[in-house]
Amino acid sequence: MLSEAPIRTQQTTQANPAKQPTERLVYFSSVSENTKRFVGKLNHPADRIPLHKADPELVVDRDYVLVIPTYGGEKGEHAVPPQVLRFLRHPQNRDHLAGVIGAGNTNFGTTYNLAAHKIAKKLSVPVLYLFELMGTPEDVARVNQGLDEFWTRQSQSRP
Repeated sequence: MLSEAPIRTQQTTQANPAKQPTERLVYFSSVSENTKRFVGKLNHPADRIPLHKADPELVVDRDYVLVIPTYGGEKGEHAVPPQVLRFLRHPQNRDHLAGVIGAGNTNFGTTYNLAAHKIAKKLSVPVLYLFELMGTPEDVARVNQGLDEFWTRQSQSRP
């Protein structure tokens, strides 16, 4: 588990066309696009959970790591964005979830990265990394390295 150390990933638009990885990142980013900026610095292909209900639904067909921010504030009642809840209601999206990376704000105190912890617990997957806001260059390096190691371990454990 890579707690408190990020794993590098890349957006779909930045993926290496010569490499067709089976692993993916799926992320949610609000209009602030803080999470999108972080994911865009990573070396792994990524798909964005739609921001608006009118947008086409995203359904994944392979294992992925979810990158999500925490919303809410002090009490954390609405820590998981509704778009993420909608995405995870689809059985195929739940079945392919391999781990969670959380984006948060330490100003939230005890609810810092609560969304990642809630999803990981509910769906029995590991929290791989936690970072603040848009992350640091060190977070990007750690997440990239951690994801590479995570996906290697995952592929070795498959029959």
